[in-house]
Amino acid sequence: MHEITPQLETIMQTLTDEGKKPSVALVKARLTSPVPMPAIIMALQAWKSGKNLPKIEVPNSTICDQQKIEQLEQQLIALTQRVAELESKGKN
Repeated sequence: MHEITPQLETIMQTLTDEGKKPSVALVKARLTSPVPMPAIIMALQAWKSGKNLPKIEVPNSTICDQQKIEQLEQQLIALTQRVAELESKGKN
């Protein structure tokens, strides 16, 4: 798990400095990693009320992008083979 509270604080402060009102959509667009919507909402509520943001942690990514691509390629190959088998059975 890694903490993203400092990143959220920075994003909301930057938006405020730019003259924008921090919102779920604006904050989510600037995040570098996926964060659950309830966590963003909780952070925004704390920010708007002037309270310290609660500690928010998200799970570390367990596989890298290259591994994800390789997994998807293997799934695509398997599915393509299944479709070909089903098509050949349907012609008989």
